Order: sequence, then structure tokens, then C-alpha cells
Amino acid sequence: MIYKNTYMEYTALLEQQIIGRLRVDNPWWTEGKIPEFFSKMRPRMYMDIFYPLVTDLSINRSIVLMGPRRVGKTVMIYHTIQRLMEEGVPAQNIIYISVETPIYNHIPLEQLFNLCKQMLGKQPNDQSQYYVFFDEIQYLKDWEVHLKSLVDTYHNVRFVVSGSAAAELKKRSNESGAGRFTDFILPPLTFYEYIHLKDYQNLLIPQHMQWYDSEVDFYTTIDINRLNQLFIDYINYGGYPEVVFSDKIQENPGLFIRHDIIDKVLLRDLPSLYGIQDVQELNSVFTMIAYHSGDQFSYERMSKESGVRKDTLRKYIEYLEAAFLIKVVHRTDDNAKRYQREMSFKIYLTNPSLRCALFQPITETDTEIGNMVETAVYAQWIPRLGVDIAYANWRQSKTQQGEVDIVGMDLARQRPYWAVEVKWSDRYAEHPEELISLLYFMSQNDITQALVTSKTQTIRHGLGTRVLQFIPVACYAYIVGKNTINTTKQKYGL
Repeated sequence: MIYKNTYMEYTALLEQQIIGRLRVDNPWWTEGKIPEFFSKMRPRMYMDIFYPLVTDLSINRSIVLMGPRRVGKTVMIYHTIQRLMEEGVPAQNIIYISVETPIYNHIPLEQLFNLCKQMLGKQPNDQSQYYVFFDEIQYLKDWEVHLKSLVDTYHNVRFVVSGSAAAELKKRSNESGAGRFTDFILPPLTFYEYIHLKDYQNLLIPQHMQWYDSEVDFYTTIDINRLNQLFIDYINYGGYPEVVFSDKIQENPGLFIRHDIIDKVLLRDLPSLYGIQDVQELNSVFTMIAYHSGDQFSYERMSKESGVRKDTLRKYIEYLEAAFLIKVVHRTDDNAKRYQREMSFKIYLTNPSLRCALFQPITETDTEIGNMVETAVYAQWIPRLGVDIAYANWRQSKTQQGEVDIVGMDLARQRPYWAVEVKWSDRYAEHPEELISLLYFMSQNDITQALVTSKTQTIRHGLGTRVLQFIPVACYAYIVGKNTINTTKQKYGL
């Protein structure tokens, strides 16, 4: 009897501690607003895409919000909660639970949900509309099974879960959530968002450009030197909202990003899911990739340089890509044919700021600036859904390789329909005839117009039947970032 009473007392105490924690996590139940720490932060532009998915109750699905660490997922959840209350949802019908909180260990999601309703004096069979947010869901074993059951059982509840172990979430969501889950990926900040968060959008001037038989929107700038400095700052610090506004973190970005983002992803976020045992070796391979972001790689060369077996390298790269740390870009030749046996490929960091954290901030005159500018441009393209891009590389002569940085592929016709050459220089704007590889690729594939970035110049050159449009790379990154957000809206029917 003594042991029974002791167990009952322990259970009652644990429940009281859980209740206390739930009250701390949901201050709007009594105060009617989210904490000031979150309310004073500016929403990301993806908020206007995410929020309608949360509030569209016509389809009974859970929203799975995923993405790299520190890109603003939890902040976006809090902003969603605030907007729900502003639009009339009762504060006590909104529940937030951070699953990584130790006191919630091994407690089923349904039990936590029902405990919240009990705390709020709700009836078990209450059919009013609820919004329930489970943050860092990957810390619950078999979370996808729990979530699927909740979606099937509670048709009056919109369940939203988030997590930073992106590789794990994506895999399990695809396997178990078909028809029940809608995935939403929040990427690192685009340059377009960065400019607007910093309130420098007045530097950009909308223009129209003739492109084939129609006019398209693009941007020029009133101060290219200031915009370029902002672009360099973006490359070094701009991928993470928290770093953008913190001079203290920018003084030592490595401490923040390496510990809080890289180490947790590589050492803690379930690399064993991909059969990875040696996490230190994984870390070493990632560091090598980060230093050479934008280079052409091959498993043969990587294996020789790192001493890691090729099959193990393939696992590492698969994991790093699933974790949204890198993007593998496939190779095509001068006739836009894909290689059946892919020997070479390029790898880009999804966020150029990762390199700064691992090594040191880059300046506009560093030898690595070309690759990092290219990485920053690819970072604007990577979050875009439904666009197939590659790079072209072929043997131009016995001693020279031809290459085009970005090629848009028409998969139905198996041919390219646009090409972009990324440069951090005005040399080619003054001597466009020196772009031999690009002009050859255009002639081989009947492309009459192509875009080339420059450092400061906006100019249009006609070379026979070919037209090259030059615009500053910072303007181009801004345009691509804006278009990426717009295409994401279209993907979700907004």
C-alpha cells in the first residue's frame, strides 16, 4: 500500500508539473496574446503562404512544417497563433506544445491534447474548432503514427507539426502521411526577403525587359555599391533571421551556427536513419563540401581526397541533401543530354552563410567570391518547386572544358530552354564575345537569348542572332528570390 500511495503521489506531481509547463507554453490562454519576444519579430514572407494552409479547413489534413534549424519555424507558428486570435479564434482553442520539452517524454500526442482540454474546462466531446501545434515533433518516437491517428479521429481540429530533423520528417511524412499530411518547407532567407527585412527595398527600381516576344519584370538599383555590400552581407550572415538583426552574433557567427545548427544536424538529428555510424567522418565530409561549394565533384576524387569509401560518401551526401544543408545539381552536356552514368556533379550549400560560420566571412575580392556568389544565386533557386535546373559541362577541346552555370531544362522535350551565366565581374559586359562556352551552348540548342550577371552593369548586347542581357548579380538574386516565393504561392493555389 505504501508503494501504491507513493506511485500515485508521483503521478499526481508529474501531472501538475506538466500542467504548469503547458500554462507557461500557452500564455495567450490568460493574456490573449503571444509573448512580446515573438510579436516584435517581423514575419517572414512565407507566412502569407503558410497561414492560408493552416486556416483552410475544407480538407482534413495536418500541416507538416519542416526546414533547417533557425530559419524561423517556431516564430512562424507563434505569428500564426497571433493572427488566429486577431481573426476571432478563441485563445483557449489554440494549443502549443513543444515536444522536445523533457517533461513530455514518451507521452502520446492525444494524451497531451486531452489534458489541455481538461485544463481549459472543455468537455471531452467538444466539437468546436481547435488549432493544435506540436513543435519539434521528431522527438516523439513514431510521431507520424500518432499524428495520422489524430487526423483521422478529430475532424474538428487542425493539427500543425514542425521539426528541424528535416531528413527524418520528410522520410516519415512521405511513407505514412499520404493523404493525411501536407508538407511545407521553410527555406533559409531568400535575398528578396533579406532586403525587405532590412528595409532596403527602396534601393530597387522595377523595370520591364524585352524577352523573346514579351515584356518581363526585372529590377535595377539606384545604388549598386550599397546593394552589392548588402549582397556580400547576405552571403556571410543573411540566411538566418536571428543573425540578420544581431551584431553580437555576426561578431562570432561560427559559435551560433556551428553549435546550434551544424552540430545538431550532423551529430544529433538522427543520422543513423541513413545507416551513418561515424558522425565525425560525416562532419568532416560536410566541411570539405562547404569549403568547395559550387565546385564540380566526383565520388572518385572525393574518395581519394577524404579516404572515405564511395558507397559511404553516397550515403553522406544523401543525408546532407535530405537535411536541407546541400543541393546536388546534375550535369548535362552541350546538347543538354543527361549522363546515364553520372561521374561528375556540383554541390551547393543551400545557405551560403554556412560557409562563413565554418571558416570566415568572405569579402568581394577573395578568390572564393565567384563560387560563393554562384552559391547565393543557387540558394534562390533551390526552394523553388517544379523547376528542373542543371549545369552544362562538356569537353570544348582537348585542353578546355565548356561550361554554363545554370540551365533550365524542359523535361518533356529533353532540351534546355534558357541559360544563365553567373559572373561577379563587369569584364564580360564589356567583352561579351569572350563568353565562348555560353555562345556555343546557345547555338547548339537554338537558344536566342541568355542572361549573364555582372557586378554593376545593366546592358544588352546583340551578337549575330544571339542576345545577351547583362544585369548585376545582386539584382538577379533579388528577382529570383521574389519569383521563388511567387511560384510557391502558386503551388499551394494562392
